[in-house]
Amino acid sequence: MRNLKSLVTCVVVLSAVCSPFAFADDDGLGIDITADFFSKYVWRGQLLNDNYVFQPGISKTFGGLTLGIWGNMDMTSEATKGGDMTEVDYYADYSGSLAEGIGFSIGAIYYDFPTYSPPIDDTTEVYVGVSFDLPLSPSITWYKDVDDVDEASYWSFSLSHSVEEVFLLASDVPVGLELGASLGYGDNGYNSGYWGESGASLNDLAFSLALPFEIGGWSVTPSFNYVTIVDNDLRKNDSFGTASDHFFTGISLGTTF
Repeated sequence: MRNLKSLVTCVVVLSAVCSPFAFADDDGLGIDITADFFSKYVWRGQLLNDNYVFQPGISKTFGGLTLGIWGNMDMTSEATKGGDMTEVDYYADYSGSLAEGIGFSIGAIYYDFPTYSPPIDDTTEVYVGVSFDLPLSPSITWYKDVDDVDEASYWSFSLSHSVEEVFLLASDVPVGLELGASLGYGDNGYNSGYWGESGASLNDLAFSLALPFEIGGWSVTPSFNYVTIVDNDLRKNDSFGTASDHFFTGISLGTTF
């Protein structure tokens, strides 16, 4: 019951924090809700579940500050009992502008793993990111573990491109196109802590194609995703299964109330 209590407690706390601001929003509380379904759970090249997962989230933004809760529920018994919340993340993010065309974000993420067997220690990361208003929207984010996996740093380099409309699902429902690519780099502390491999390396390369549209007050985003492990030593590592290349699909739902 620990995982359920953790998630319920955080939702209650977040709702309490948000309630004083409810009357400031003419259209509602301004709370964002997401519900994502994926055929696999792959994180930074690591295959955490080779079967279907459900990933809900709730967040509230106050100016540039966002507070949120995100979780992963296994829908099969791959990593634990089906229906268990294997991960609950609590995060705070502050985003803004450094200068014209340059954005930034700073934040912290607490990772709680309540139901894995054998147990996985909880940990905390802080991060700093910079994005640029340039063709392909380049960005770079540095994640630093300050808790269980001490001295671990992971860098993510990302590119993206979006098209507002590529076709019409209905006369008033345009479907867009979002393309993304990212390259991850882990230092010696990160690879030793998460992979059991010494030495820094380029870790994972990911590509995504999404087709977002809105209907009935909800954003709906089907996606197709591919992740491959770049470093040869990590490809031979079997800590997260023997596969080094992962293709998976998903559909993401989101709304604000």
